[in-house]
Amino acid sequence: MNSPVKLLLLFLNESDALSGRPLYEVIVERLRQLEIAGATATIGLIGFGHHQRLHHKGLFGIADDRPVTIVAVEEEAKLRAIVPEIRGMLREGLIVLVDAELLADMAANVADA
Repeated sequence: MNSPVKLLLLFLNESDALSGRPLYEVIVERLRQLEIAGATATIGLIGFGHHQRLHHKGLFGIADDRPVTIVAVEEEAKLRAIVPEIRGMLREGLIVLVDAELLADMAANVADA
């Protein structure tokens, strides 16, 4: 089962919001509604973007606008279809589509048992 898939990588900031909600939450929930195979949002320890400003944990461990990465896995057509909507949600950030190869889907093994 070596099927081609794509990874959609979204880079944003923890403080990014839409309608008063964290943007990473809004995006992951939207990906789920669209039945994308899988998505995960992770908060980074430190990072920077084109402004060269470091985003990291601040003084006394209080969050100082940490970087967030969302990774979604799916067939290319489904991911490309959602990109315009996501682009409209992001004020700043980065959207990357990467080739990948699905080597194992352990959930499929459980469903087959």
